[in-house]
Amino acid sequence: MSRPKPVYIFVFLVGVIAAMGGVAVTNGGFYIAKHEGDTLHLLQIVFRMADGEWPHLDFMTPIGIMAFLPIVAFVKAGFGIGHSILWGQVVVALILLMPVFWVAYSRFNNALAYFFGLTVMVLVLALVYGETDRLVSISMHYNRWAWAVSYLVIVAAVLPGRVAQNGWIDGVVIGLGMAFLLLSKITYFTAFMPGVLVALVLRRAWQSLGAALVAGLVVMAVMTAFAGVGFWAAYLNDLITVSSTDVRPNPGAPLKAVIGAPAYLGGSLACILAIVLLRQAGQATLGLALLVLMPGFFFVTYQNSGNDPQWLPLLAILLLAPQVDPEARNGLGWPLARALAFTAVAALSLGAPSFLNLAYSPFRHATFDTASYQPLVSGLVGHSDLQGRIVRSNRMDAIVALDEPGSGLEYLQETANRKVTEVEFRGERLPQCELNLGLMAWFKATMAELDGTGLTRGKRVYVADLFSSHWLFGDVKRLKGGAPWYYGGLPGFESAEFLMVPLCPAALEIRKLILEAVTERGTELTEIHRGKLFVLYEINQG
Repeated sequence: MSRPKPVYIFVFLVGVIAAMGGVAVTNGGFYIAKHEGDTLHLLQIVFRMADGEWPHLDFMTPIGIMAFLPIVAFVKAGFGIGHSILWGQVVVALILLMPVFWVAYSRFNNALAYFFGLTVMVLVLALVYGETDRLVSISMHYNRWAWAVSYLVIVAAVLPGRVAQNGWIDGVVIGLGMAFLLLSKITYFTAFMPGVLVALVLRRAWQSLGAALVAGLVVMAVMTAFAGVGFWAAYLNDLITVSSTDVRPNPGAPLKAVIGAPAYLGGSLACILAIVLLRQAGQATLGLALLVLMPGFFFVTYQNSGNDPQWLPLLAILLLAPQVDPEARNGLGWPLARALAFTAVAALSLGAPSFLNLAYSPFRHATFDTASYQPLVSGLVGHSDLQGRIVRSNRMDAIVALDEPGSGLEYLQETANRKVTEVEFRGERLPQCELNLGLMAWFKATMAELDGTGLTRGKRVYVADLFSSHWLFGDVKRLKGGAPWYYGGLPGFESAEFLMVPLCPAALEIRKLILEAVTERGTELTEIHRGKLFVLYEINQG
C-alpha cells in the first residue's frame, strides 16, 4: 500500500473546497431552477431561527437545528439569504476538513484517500440533491450533509487505522458525527448507529467507543444548556407526530421497491455479494459490519425523496480498502482480491451518474444566464440574491379533474378513486384542482388579494395547504408553533385568526386532511371573503 502524503491530501481537500465552494458564489447570487416549495420551507426556518426562535420549541419540524444553523449564522451577520446558503455549505466543508483529512490519511492508500475526501466534500458542496436531473436546487441539502457525515463516521468506525492510529481522535470524530446526525436528520442516526456500534465492538476499539460516547454526551449537554431540557421533549414530539401520520410516511417508492426494483436491484445485489466475498477473504469483521449497515442504507434511501442510493460510492470505498491476499480464492476459484475490486467497480458504476451530477453542479451554476431569473421572494428586503426562473415564478399550471359534476364524465369518479382527495367543507364540495406549477405566483396573487381585503394585515392566517409561507410575501404574521411544511395535525391553529381555504391548493390531499381536522375540532367559522383563488373564514377561537 503506497503511503499517502498528508500535506498533499490536505492541500487537495482545500482545493476541492475552494473550487466547488468558490465557483458557486461567482454568479452574484444563488439561482435555483426548481423546488421552490422546498426553498420556501428552508427560508421559513432560517428566518425564524435568525429572529431567535428554536426548532421544535417555537415551530414544528422533524429536521434538526444543525441542518440550518450554518446558514442562519450568515443571515444574522447581514448576508442575503442566497449567499448565506452558499457560504453556509462552505463553512460545513471547512468544519469537516480536519476530520476528513484524518480519516482519509489514517485509513487509505494514496489514491483511495483522495477519492474518499472528494466524495465527502462533493456531498457537502453540491447544488443539487442527487439523481441525474441537472437543474440546480437547494432542496434537501440536509440529506447531502448527513450522507457526508455518515461516510466519515462509518469509515472511522468500520476500518482500522493503518498509516496512523489514535483511538481518541477516532472516537471524537465518530461521537461528534453521530451527534450531528441526531441534530440534523435523525433517520441517519437511527439507521447507522447499530452498524457503527457493532463495528467498534468487533474491532475491540474500546477507546474509540468511550471517546465517542463522551463527545456525543458533551454535545447533548451543550444543547441542553442553551435550549433547555424541554428541547429534547419537543424534538421527540415532532418526530412522533411525523412518524405517526399518514401525510408523509415515505416521500417516494415503497421499501421493497427501493431494495428490489430494476433501478435499485443491481446495487442491492452488489452489497450482498460484497458481504459474502469479504467473509471469504478473511475480512469477517468488515463483512459483518456491512451486513448490519445494509438495512440502514436501504432505509435511508427509502426515507429520502428521490430514493437516491448515495451509499454506493461508500460501498466501493469499503471494498477497496482491505488488504486481501492476491492468492486467496473462494470455493469457485475466484481470486478474492479481484472479485472485491470488480464488485467495487460495479457499485461505483451504479452510483456514478448521481455522483457526477453532484460534483459539477456548482460549475453549472456559475454559467447560468442570469437574465432569465428574478428574485424568488421580491418582498424580502436585502435578500434578492436568491433568484428563481422567471418562467417558473410566473406561469401557473394546474391539474384539474375532468369528471366533476356537470362535466358529463361523473360516472368515472368512482373508478378514478377521487375519494382520496374529495372533500366537502361547510356544505360545499370543493373543486378537484391541484397547483402543478407557479407556486411563487400563487403566493403573490393570494397575498395581493388578502391585502386587498384589508382584513388580515398584521394578523395570522392558517392556510389549508401543504405550504404556509404567506408571511414571507406580505403583511401577515407567522403562526405561533406553526409548521413550515405540513406533516399532520393542526400546528399553530390556536394562534390563527383566519382560515384560508385554497380552491386550487398545492396538495389536494393535505387540504382534505386539514379541513377534516378543522371540522372535527368544531371550530366556529364565519365566511368573510370569497375570491377566485380562495375562501377566507374568520376563526372564533372561543
